[in-house]
Amino acid sequence: MPTVLHVVRSVVSPLTRTRLFRWAGPRVLPPVERLISRVSGGRVQVSALLVPSLVLHTTGARSGEPRESALMYTPDGRGRAIVAGTSFARDRHPGWTYNLLAHPDAAITVRGRRMPVHASLIPDDDREAAWARIEAQWPGYRAYERDSGRVVRLFRLQPVEGLHRASM
Repeated sequence: MPTVLHVVRSVVSPLTRTRLFRWAGPRVLPPVERLISRVSGGRVQVSALLVPSLVLHTTGARSGEPRESALMYTPDGRGRAIVAGTSFARDRHPGWTYNLLAHPDAAITVRGRRMPVHASLIPDDDREAAWARIEAQWPGYRAYERDSGRVVRLFRLQPVEGLHRASM
């Protein structure tokens, strides 16, 4: 029997693929996420009400400056997470994907807890399994890849014990 959350996701997910959402989402959601995060001390994310969410802390690929991005993630066992650079089906990869390619040692905050991770691009032969796992959580999410006209970058975030990052 499907859970209430699964039913809600099945109803809401098609709405997130509409033109209106793709236009408004990138403009409205990031500032709302930042505000709620600031007010809650990083313990609450709006997107986490529907899907597992995290804040990815990276180092800018060109600037070297700290960057943050609120993202949906899909659990991948043994504490790992999969994140997809869908960017609301835009035709360009999101900046955080360039940051991870240049600086794969990063950190994530999940429910107010920050932890170091190492990011690796999911290889072509593992992409179908990764997408299947993502779409089991959020039906139709791969449509962002088809609609963007590009191959979406998928990353596996692996927790790293004892990693020290001076810039964080």
